[in-house]
Amino acid sequence: MTIGIGVVGLGHWGPNHVRVFEQMPGTRVVVAADPSPDRRRHVGNLYRDVRLEEDAAEVFRHPEVDAVVIATPARTHFELAKAALERGKHVLLEKPMCTSLRDAAALARVAESSGRALVHGHVFVYNAGIRYLAEGLQRGDFGTPQYLHATRTNLGPIRYDVTVVDDLATHEITIFDYLFGRSPNWVSASGSRLLGTDREDVAFITLEYGDATLAHVHVSWLNPQKVRTITLVGSHRMVVWDDMQPLEPVRVYDKGLKDEPYYDSFGEFQLKLRDGDILVPKINSQEPLKTQAEAFVRRLTDGTPTASESASGVRLVATLEAVRQSLAAGGRRVEVSCEAAA
Repeated sequence: MTIGIGVVGLGHWGPNHVRVFEQMPGTRVVVAADPSPDRRRHVGNLYRDVRLEEDAAEVFRHPEVDAVVIATPARTHFELAKAALERGKHVLLEKPMCTSLRDAAALARVAESSGRALVHGHVFVYNAGIRYLAEGLQRGDFGTPQYLHATRTNLGPIRYDVTVVDDLATHEITIFDYLFGRSPNWVSASGSRLLGTDREDVAFITLEYGDATLAHVHVSWLNPQKVRTITLVGSHRMVVWDDMQPLEPVRVYDKGLKDEPYYDSFGEFQLKLRDGDILVPKINSQEPLKTQAEAFVRRLTDGTPTASESASGVRLVATLEAVRQSLAAGGRRVEVSCEAAA
């Protein structure tokens, strides 16, 4: 059985979806749509067997399309994904799912009532290095997670339609959600508008997960270095993921505090540091977009849940709303709730 794929949105990311599904055994890109003649021409030159349309509705009504990938601006996600689901198509929806929690929750309900899959597209949860962190946490390799620190900076590209939080911090928030399997308890965020626009271009976000695990995110469009790192400090080991080091993306540090069971006097008490080996594990890298596409196909063929089901997309939108509220309130802590999804 060949799964017919439709792609809506042929801008920066859409053609990559076309490429991956065209190359994958068992799938065929039947039709793709974009309002731009230039983008349709570009994709048509690369994939001559793919039918090209201006209107997304043509993708949804095509009888040979079983599933639709939507890679359009976030403000269009709700209407497009809803239309696709109501036409009986499975949907892989790029991040963020929607621009509001109300819409994201409503979309998840449409998917449930239609009996169709709604998968939140986010390639970093399919990144081999991030998966190493998640599996290590699950096994307890690093001990109890104590805190995480993430940095995602570069000098541009500067966007004028969204804030740096919506552009960059969505990655880290989704990764944290994947690592912990839940929303944060609360967030606190502060930012600056150094470019003189009405949107933050630098932001610092603190989130709390579980009992008392803090996570911190620094995102910026105004930094001389391109940095993509996450540091996870556990009670047994510390781990650094560096996306700018593709050959050795993960390093595990056998470092921490040493337990001293007994002291003869108060004066002998002091914290002891444990400084052990550094492990560079072998990471078998595969293109995350391809891994995501394979997971989406398994979801359709045998029902295997993906690492980015619609619930994770709803949690991301709920967290982003709390971050926006905290930014507007000068950094006040804001509790994260998905109750609007009820």
